Amino acid sequence: MTTTNGTAEGFTEQERAAIKERAAELRKEKTRGRGNKKAADELDVLAKIQDMSDADRPVAERIHAIVTTTAPDLAPKLWYGQPAYARNGKVVCFFRSGDVDKERYSTFGFTTEADLDDDAGAWPTSFAVSRLTPEAEATLTALVARVAV
Repeated sequence: MTTTNGTAEGFTEQERAAIKERAAELRKEKTRGRGNKKAADELDVLAKIQDMSDADRPVAERIHAIVTTTAPDLAPKLWYGQPAYARNGKVVCFFRSGDVDKERYSTFGFTTEADLDDDAGAWPTSFAVSRLTPEAEATLTALVARVAV
């Protein structure tokens, strides 16, 4: 979004693509009937996960399982073209594919809607994820459980 000298030059190609995907998602939401929206949204998320690279797909599948099992009240949906999970229509947590974002690693993050604030004055809002070790799964599961409350 900025040049090397610090001046703004507009959105990158990746940012423009994400914005276009989000606009398409919003248009699709508008045209869907209320009765099947939740199921259709989850199908969109699962289709997006299936389209991911061999490196990202297993991580995204496992995160999807963690979130939908640990916080079944969160509704899967696409957010900026990537899997996300919402409460009352507001995204609480999300997965970003490193390959799609042309980054070295994928991320799993939380929005302010997650309300993970703690008394320490600092708390995690996103994690770099290249694979899910048992320790990483335990950390993410515990945070998703906090969000589910």
